[in-house]
Amino acid sequence: MIRYALLCEDDHEFEAWFSDSAGYDDQSARGLVECPHCGSITIRKALAAPAVATSRKREARAGSRMAEMAAKVTAHIRKNYDYVGEDFASEARAMHDGEKPARLIYGEASLTDARALSEDGVPVAALPDALAPTPPKKAN
Repeated sequence: MIRYALLCEDDHEFEAWFSDSAGYDDQSARGLVECPHCGSITIRKALAAPAVATSRKREARAGSRMAEMAAKVTAHIRKNYDYVGEDFASEARAMHDGEKPARLIYGEASLTDARALSEDGVPVAALPDALAPTPPKKAN
């Protein structure tokens, strides 16, 4: 895993983890790296010193910052994306194929469905459970 310090076109700073540098390059080229502050997909790497963990206190602070960022990402997704539940794969594919108007969505998909979407060029990104927004509550 590699962590990048990133900046959007409005100079909002944020960090993101990727499996490797090629993972960042691929996701960025496909417009999948998004500023959690403003939603911009015009992102560039920022200069950053390598992180060296020298104490538990620093690790705790880093965990706190990650939790804060996770909360911001979750709030951004809840505010700006439509929850489509288990229909995520079919909705994403229909938008990609032009059968439905494009919009920002999130929901659940099996690993097989997510991989098939990605292989077909449908922009999709998995969120770790810790970052995934809980679906909106249904009205009774």
